[in-house]
This record gives sequence, structure tokens and C-alpha cells, in this order.
Amino acid sequence: MKNTKTINIIGLVGFPSVKNGDDLAELINRTAQKQGVPIEDGDILVVAQKIVSKAEGRVFQLKNVDPSKKAKEIAKTTLKHPSFVELVLQASQRIVKVSSDTFIVEDNNGIICINAGIDKSNIKGDDSYALLPRNIDDSARQIRQKIMEATGKNVAVIISDTYSRPFRKGQVEYAIGIAGINPFRDYRGKEDLYSYVLKVKNIAIVDEIAAAAELVIGQGSEGIPVAIVKNLNSAELTEKCATKDLFISKQEDLFKGTL
Repeated sequence: MKNTKTINIIGLVGFPSVKNGDDLAELINRTAQKQGVPIEDGDILVVAQKIVSKAEGRVFQLKNVDPSKKAKEIAKTTLKHPSFVELVLQASQRIVKVSSDTFIVEDNNGIICINAGIDKSNIKGDDSYALLPRNIDDSARQIRQKIMEATGKNVAVIISDTYSRPFRKGQVEYAIGIAGINPFRDYRGKEDLYSYVLKVKNIAIVDEIAAAAELVIGQGSEGIPVAIVKNLNSAELTEKCATKDLFISKQEDLFKGTL
């Protein structure tokens, strides 16, 4: 076991129910201390998007949403509630595809996703839905800054959410907001085992971390919205980072024009 490489992913159990106005950094720090998991230098905190949206008051009831004419027209095609469509439109900067099967948009954070990432899982009330944070990287930066101030430790924060993938069944967790971490592990220009120089391998390590953390966070009634990743030495903690670095340009998009 001497040369074994290991990382630790610890889910914060007993996390309190989050409501509008809560200080997530304080809740994370307090829950970690209560669980006997001290936050240390180099830790990566993976935070489920839903509690960030709750804390920022991004939960809306459809009965309080007045649908526009455009929303009503789109609702006829998507077969969704007009008020739900209105929420999607308000959270989006561009419509990518509208059909009876799917409603794909580019949301105000620049993420291409179904229904602008709006859903109701783990949201109380049949009429209530959670929108993504207005600026997800800002949300991650605020959580990180407060945790570092409280602990004196240099950490990174990833806000994660669940997304479908082209040509693959099932969903995985992606990083939709980051702070304090290089989103990539770049192998380009390095040699493999047989001295071949790698040319294209640039790993989206923040997505890999988000997906790995989901193994302890879960999707249902687990009640574990935060995981702490420890001993991941391959991740670079840095101030120079942004989720938009993960977005592919129109010139690089191999699937443009197919939707």
C-alpha cells in the first residue's frame, strides 16, 4: 500500500435544511466541525446547486408567475405549464431548441441545458421550482471567501448540478460554478508511457470531481448537499479560474446545426 494513490470524499451528514438568506459557508463549516471533519488547506468543497439556489432565494411558485404571450405559445409546443416556460425564458439568453420532447436553452450563465436548469427535485411544494443562481461563479467565490476567512485555510469550491449528455443515457454531475481551482488538468505537450507526446488530452477535472462527489451526495433523500474532497494533489488551486473556460466556442462545436 506504500505507493497507493488515494483521495477522500466525505459527505457532510446532518446538514440542516437550507432556507432563503442562510449563510452557506457558516453552515458548511459548522457541519464539518460537528462531524469531526476539519477543513484543511487544499480541500475542495463540492456544493449541490440546489442549496445555493435556496439560500439565494431562487425558488419560485408557478402561481406567482405571469406568463408572457411568447411563453404561452411555446407552452403549446413543449406541453409544459406556461408559467414554467416563462421562468425558463426569464432565466435564458437564447433558445436552442423547442419541441414536444425537450426545451433546450442557453441560460443567463452561458450554460446550454434543458429548461435552463430549472427543476423541483428536493424543493418543497408541488407548485415550487428552483432556478439556478444568477451568477454561479460569484456564488462559489462568496462561499470560498467566507470559508477561508473563518478557517484560515486555502480551499476551492465547486457548485455542481446534474445534466444529460449527448448520445449517452443517464445523467452525471457537472461543475456549473467554480472558485479557486483550475478547471483543467492539461496533459498536452506531455509524454505518455511510450514517449508519445499528447496533443489533445485536456481533462475537465472539475467535472470529474463533481461526478465523484455525487457518489456520496446522491440525488434523492440522502440529505447530503456538500462533500469535501481531500488529498487530490492533481488539482491546481488558483485564483485564475472561471466556469466559462469550460464552454466550447462555436468554432469548436462539433454538433452545431444538428439540433
